[in-house]
Amino acid sequence: MDLALEAAVRSEAMRHLTRREAHDAVYFSRSERFDFRGEKIRFMSRQTGIWKPRQLSAALSISTTFTPPTRERPYDDSVIGPDGLGRYKWRGTDPDQADNRALRTAMINELPLIWFLAFDRGRYAAIHPVYLIREEAAQHQFVVAVDAIQQLDSIDVIHPGIDIQLAHVSRETKQRLHQAPFRAAVLDAYTCRCAICRFGHASLLDAAHIAPDSEGGLPTVTNGLSLCKMHHGAYDSGLIGITPDLVVQVNHDVLNEIDGPMLRHGIQGFHGQSLMVVPRHAWQQPDRDALEVRYQQFLSAGT
Repeated sequence: MDLALEAAVRSEAMRHLTRREAHDAVYFSRSERFDFRGEKIRFMSRQTGIWKPRQLSAALSISTTFTPPTRERPYDDSVIGPDGLGRYKWRGTDPDQADNRALRTAMINELPLIWFLAFDRGRYAAIHPVYLIREEAAQHQFVVAVDAIQQLDSIDVIHPGIDIQLAHVSRETKQRLHQAPFRAAVLDAYTCRCAICRFGHASLLDAAHIAPDSEGGLPTVTNGLSLCKMHHGAYDSGLIGITPDLVVQVNHDVLNEIDGPMLRHGIQGFHGQSLMVVPRHAWQQPDRDALEVRYQQFLSAGT
């Protein structure tokens, strides 16, 4: 196996994804390719979840299929194990199947992969790099961690700090596997615009939770709002609220403040206005019950 080639192809693939993300791309498709030394290489297999280009000996990417909206989940919960790390199933149950060998080769050689998590039919959020850190043969699956696993390379397994390090990796992995498809699904539903002001640069947009993580809010599109960073901060800090009828309300104290144009036009000017962007499909629109709970919290905080 040519490890230099393996590393070079992966580096170029991930560099291409990073460039696309910097230019406001929020999702990827199975048809997309990247250029490597004059050749066009696919990011994903056309049919299967495990992809090894012919130029490589180890798998380059894995992908997880879409959960239909009738199940109200933009990702499959089974990708997260009880330890907070990811899980990716073998292809079938034969450990010697070619795709499974390609994944094992990536694991043994500590090669980074790309994980494409579907949030809609044919639309994927990209997480990279991820690493296969061990195999659970009895369950026909690999254990997956995000890039924080590199922090464990020099730590001996008997080091007293290992549990802390592993806990950090688990938290980061779980957050990334949840957040990437959530953000892609929400921004896609709102056509990459802020729901309040229509600002349209994805790199400055967030997928805001209506029901917060800390209160059991799920990373589903109906629990999300696409908000620019200013309005996300204002929403989370209680400067603005959103009614179940999708009307923006501004904290009364903030309404009475006198300051520059940012406050006047960026916050106060939206008081009493309906959201400027709402998803077209009913199954993507914000949960009115969740909005009501959050709006009551806004009122009780003092308006």
